[in-house]
Amino acid sequence: MSAFEWPVRVYWEDTDAGGVVYHARYLHFLERARTEWLRSCGYEQGHMSDAIDMVFAVRNMNIDFLLPAKLDDLLSVRITLSECRRASFTVQHGLWRGETLLLTGSAQIACLSASRFKPRGIPEPLLSLIQDGVRA
Repeated sequence: MSAFEWPVRVYWEDTDAGGVVYHARYLHFLERARTEWLRSCGYEQGHMSDAIDMVFAVRNMNIDFLLPAKLDDLLSVRITLSECRRASFTVQHGLWRGETLLLTGSAQIACLSASRFKPRGIPEPLLSLIQDGVRA
């Protein structure tokens, strides 16, 4: 299965007073990578909400902080699919600085109706793209 990769630069706003990335900022990095993965598949979240009454929401997330990222680091978020169901999927995240793994995590993403916030199925052909694995 291939991995989608998205670059991230650490800016001053991402860090605490010591120049280390504040723990909550990692969620921003991971979210942006998932958003860009969907965009690379031809699906923009704003368009999905308006055009097909669908949004994705994080249902569950686990993160293991291994090493800190620091100011000005150039990082890479790598995403791989680990599970896909009709109305949700789970991805694995890795945050890398070069060849050094800084963070691992998983996120279960639920598909919801944008108007009702109730679970709904992921529409075909997006489901097929997801089931084929993460594409770069």
